[in-house]
This record gives sequence, structure tokens and C-alpha cells, in this order.
Amino acid sequence: MMNKFIFKHKLVYAMVLLALAFSYPTTLIEAQSSDKPKTQYKKARALQNTTAKKMAKVYEALEIVNEKGEPAPDMETVVEILTELRNDQENLKSYDRSVMWNSWGYVYFSDGNYKQAMQAYENVINEPEVTLPIRNAALFTLAQLNLVQENYAKGIELILQWMDQVETVTAQSWSLLGQAYFQQGDFRKAMSSMETAISMSEEEGYKPKENWYVLLAACIGELKAEIGEKKALLQQLDIYEILVNLYPKKLYFIQLGGTYGQLGREKDYMITLKAAHAKDLLDKESEYLALAQLLLLNQNPYWAAQVLVSGQKKITTYTETVKDKETGEEIKVEKKGPVVRDNEKNLKLLADSWRMAQEIDKAIPVLEQAAKLSKDGKSYVLLGNLYLAEDKLEKAVDSIKKGLKKGKIDKISQVHLTLGQAYFELQKFEDAKKEFRIAARDKDKKVKSSADSWIKYTENEEIRVKNLALRRDYIQSQS
Repeated sequence: MMNKFIFKHKLVYAMVLLALAFSYPTTLIEAQSSDKPKTQYKKARALQNTTAKKMAKVYEALEIVNEKGEPAPDMETVVEILTELRNDQENLKSYDRSVMWNSWGYVYFSDGNYKQAMQAYENVINEPEVTLPIRNAALFTLAQLNLVQENYAKGIELILQWMDQVETVTAQSWSLLGQAYFQQGDFRKAMSSMETAISMSEEEGYKPKENWYVLLAACIGELKAEIGEKKALLQQLDIYEILVNLYPKKLYFIQLGGTYGQLGREKDYMITLKAAHAKDLLDKESEYLALAQLLLLNQNPYWAAQVLVSGQKKITTYTETVKDKETGEEIKVEKKGPVVRDNEKNLKLLADSWRMAQEIDKAIPVLEQAAKLSKDGKSYVLLGNLYLAEDKLEKAVDSIKKGLKKGKIDKISQVHLTLGQAYFELQKFEDAKKEFRIAARDKDKKVKSSADSWIKYTENEEIRVKNLALRRDYIQSQS
């Protein structure tokens, strides 16, 4: 999955490489001068007088800024001077040509002409009297340009050459090599390179870049079959924990939580999603529902309800497909609404959360909403049970009857049994016995036995209530 993500965003990758390369043609030449060469090259200490004067004008033209202090190089002048030098290259020393070609590389690069830029830097490298700093800068830039052009094998070859020539290889360089290996499909070498980049960065006391960790996690994902699924997940877990702490973005919270889930660590999954919710990072219905269900699973029904309520209050923009009234064609329209929508499924989950949290007064109105939206009678039956538990007997009877009318109810005999109990509490004994007799037809022996017991109990209670009424009437007649 991560591999597909990387390839899908090659443009971003290319832009990163270009940004890196931009600084090399001119600024890093001198910066590399302290490097101790591992390979010796002939060196010319100075440009020819004519070349030096022309190159001074080139650098002046490149350094021009506008009124706002922003770079505004006079490229027309640069190209004109460099063209003169190129036309006269046979009369230039090798060192002069290397400086000239290096500048041409920059010009071509700036113009987006990468093939000619690559050729220019090739010319720099091939000059026998090029200084090592200039050669190394050109070599590194050429490597990056090859990677931009998706010439990964060549790019890797050039990076390795560059690494062999410089005294100090930076963490950034290792990361670039890792990216190149990844694009080439050599995930093992990519992983090793990224681990080196991260380790070097940590040793030097600065924070490794975000994308280094992302790429390392992607490498592990690609090597899952080789490493072993559980081991790979544990390695990715470590990375996501770091990302959440250093770069607390929603994506990393979701990836961390998902990894916990894959490892069967449901409580840690819950804690991670809860932390993301606390930071207001969750913005999808599925995320709110997942967190609520995890909270219920871990016996936190009150917090589950609170999460769902917060999702009902959070407004988001979403796309919905509707039919055009005039043409009848399906069109996509943008709408605004709550992240957690008021459909039956969500409302039932919220009602269950409130009920399990012993917040019955909050559960009932939510379940009433769910029942009205339901295509079957299940929600009305649940509502009836809640009313019965709260001694709201008339409402219990009304809800259960609505549920039976809508139909598609599981364990219907049990529903009739519950309705009979509600009638019993209302002392509507004939209605109660009717419901108990329906329940008694069930093939389940336990249900049948319970219904028969209720019938006998109801008959006895009916007699008792009648006798009490007769006694009361007799007492009243004697007074």
C-alpha cells in the first residue's frame, strides 16, 4: 500500500530532488572544498584571465535581486556570456571548461531542461583538470537529475561514486540513496540506507526528517513476507510511535492504531484513537464509530457515547451523488453535515452506549429517533424494553406493538412474552394472557415453560385482584 502511495506521488518526490539539486551547482562547490579526496585529480588553481572576467559577470547577473529582495537573475546576460565561452571552448583550459559547463548545468536546470543539464554535468565530470569540489558537486547533482528522470540504477551508481569521494557523507545523502533504492525496488538496501540516515541524524543531535520514517515503515511493509508479519508489524509500530510523538498528524495516529489492532492490542488501539480524538484529528464517521466501539469493548460506555455525540456536533463537507431534477442524470454535489450522521445504525449504537452507562433518560430519546428511521421493528422492541425497565408501562406497550407491526423481529415469542409482562403490570390480565399464550406456542422449551408460568401467575393474580376488589366493595357497602 505504501509503495503505491510513493509511486502515486512521484511528482512530489521529484520536486524534493529538484529542491536539493538547486543548491549544489553554485553554493556547494566551495563548501565541499574541505573534503579530503580519496581519489586524486589534476587541479588548476585559477581561471584564465579572460574566463575569470566573464565568469565574474555571470555570477553578478545570477546574484541580481528585485526591489523586494527576491532573486531576479539576468539569465539573458548569463546565457550570452556562457555561449561566448562555449563557442571558444577549444581555446579554454580544462579547468575553465569545467567551470563553464557547471554554469551551463545550472542554466539548463533552472530552465527545466534536465537532459541538457545532465549532459553539462557529465562534461564537468569528464574534464581532466576539474577540481574535486566542483566534480563532487556536479556528480551529486547529476545523480539527483538521473533520479528525477527515473534512471534509478544510474542515479544510485553516481551517489555511491560521490560517497566514495567525500570525507563526510551526510544523513541527507543516505536518505536520498534510500529513496533511490526504494524506487528501484531494492527494499532491503533502502531500509538499510534509511536506518543509517536516521541513526546519523540522532547521533548528531537533530530530529530526523518525517519522510525518512515514513519511507522506512514502507520498506518494512514491502519486506513483510521476508521479515515475518508479526515482526514487521512490531518494527512498524516503533516507527509510528516515533512519528506520533515527533510529527503528531492524523495519518500516523490512524496507522499506529491500526497496527495495534492487527497485533490484537485493542486497548492500545483505543488509547491511540482517543488521543487523536482529543487533538481533534478525527474527521471521518468510520473513525468515530471505530473509537466508540473500542470504548464499549473496553467497558467505557459513557466515553463511547460522548465520542458519538461529539461526532454529531462536528460539521464536515462531503460529496453526495444525487439525480438532477431536470435531466435525471446523476450529479455530485457538495453538502455540509455532521460527521456522525443520524441514521438508525449510529443512533442505536449511541443509545446502547447511554444504556450501558446507565444513562437511560439519554438513551430513550435517541432510541426513539432510531425506531422512527428503522425499516423493521427491532428498535421499537428495544425501546419498549427500556420503557418497561423505567415503569413507563403504557409507552412500553405502545412501542412493542409498533415493533410487532413493523415485523422482521428476532425471537418474536420473547417479544410477546415481554408485551405480556407490560400488560400484567398494567393489570390488563386478559391482554397479558393473550400474549403469554402466543409465546407458549414456541418450540423452545424454556420460552414455553416461562410463558406457561406467567399464564398461571396471571390467572392467580387476576383472582387475587378481583377478590381484593370484592372485599373493598364489601367494606365500602358496610360503612
